[in-house]
Amino acid sequence: MSQKLYSILLILILFSCGKDLPKLEGMDLDKWKNDKNACLGDRKEMEAALQTEKTKLKGLSEMDIIKLLGKPDGNELSERNQKFYMYYINASPACSLADSSARKLILRFNAMGYAQLTSIE
Repeated sequence: MSQKLYSILLILILFSCGKDLPKLEGMDLDKWKNDKNACLGDRKEMEAALQTEKTKLKGLSEMDIIKLLGKPDGNELSERNQKFYMYYINASPACSLADSSARKLILRFNAMGYAQLTSIE
């Protein structure tokens, strides 16, 4: 009987340790996710909010970033197992109305899979 109780307590403790995803003020994350490659122009409207909120993305895991922002528009594997995710803010070259100065959010992940750097270029 006591072994079942300990097992249940252990499971409860493990599930309660997860941390909530940050709230990105001024951003409609559903619109963000639905604007793949920024072809619809919805992401461009959120650029100012993203500029102020991007520091909240540091330290999040790859899976947390995908839950929050959706699947990246592009990714790249670099040396030392570093990974980069790219999310276009302006229409990417893949869009019919491509922007020649397409800006994007770039996230660099360390070898452990956590966001180490966030920048908008």
